Amino acid sequence: MRKVAFVTGATGFVGSHLAEALLQRGYSEVRCLVRTEPKWLTGLDVIQIHGTLNDTPLITQALEDVQYVYHLGAMTRARTLHELLAANATSTMYLTTAVRNVSTEAIKICIASSLAVVGNANSIMADESTPCEPVSRYGRSKLVMEQILAGINLPMVIIRPPVVYGPRDQDLLTFFSAVNRGICVVPRGDPGLSLVHVNDLVRGIIDSTESPRTTGKTYYVGSNEVVTWEALRNASEAALGKQSTMIRLPRSLVMPLGVISEFAGKLTGTYPPLNREKAREILHATKQCSSKKAERDWGYSSRVSLEQGVHETIEWYRAQGWL
Repeated sequence: MRKVAFVTGATGFVGSHLAEALLQRGYSEVRCLVRTEPKWLTGLDVIQIHGTLNDTPLITQALEDVQYVYHLGAMTRARTLHELLAANATSTMYLTTAVRNVSTEAIKICIASSLAVVGNANSIMADESTPCEPVSRYGRSKLVMEQILAGINLPMVIIRPPVVYGPRDQDLLTFFSAVNRGICVVPRGDPGLSLVHVNDLVRGIIDSTESPRTTGKTYYVGSNEVVTWEALRNASEAALGKQSTMIRLPRSLVMPLGVISEFAGKLTGTYPPLNREKAREILHATKQCSSKKAERDWGYSSRVSLEQGVHETIEWYRAQGWL
């Protein structure tokens, strides 16, 4: 059977891995939306669609004969909620409008959301029944996106990943770089987090989208076990061949550090991974999620061990000169 996919966010970390996995799965065509530069798509046998989601005629044409739409395009951090809503909610509306302009019966859509939509929950570990009270602008923008999608009658599945790591990721690179320098700073009293290797995530994304049992549902796709900061530090040390000193940061200092980091970013014209919004998530947001519903509905299970995933990631960083 001929399979044709359309991917947004394909030039990014997760999206580029997804494009590669679709090709490996034998998809006949993988059409990727490219806003500016192809980045990690360079050299891949994909069809590049140059434009943006607000160009509805372009996207409608790109969706012709497509069976699966993978919407990973998103903005993870910005200084204003308006920017995040435009990138994460409004752009999704443009996409669904374009899907409606073609034969919707032949298209299944996968929408990437985030564990950040849960925010402040009563339980340490979230599942799909946990109420959503996001504490960050990013989490709120993703929740608004999900609320909009709830009123749209299209065959779709929503995936909420936790923290994703692997080759090409730049957020956890900060952690690995610190361990490489001999220092590991973690929040005091933190019970650990759900991590998912990018290979497990993209496999889950494809399997959930191709499964007829997932239509109209939302899933967490994470790892089988909660990762403590000690375990992540130990795996990093083993991969780096170095030792580090763990510093447990008092919770009272997390927000001030976020403020200082954000201010420093203004001086350099950047918006750093550690900022006030991220500090709120560190302090108040649920960081663990259960993938049992995904396991039950389509047999998902993470396959990449923490040690294997961290070693592979750090080796890639070194090869790229990032570490």
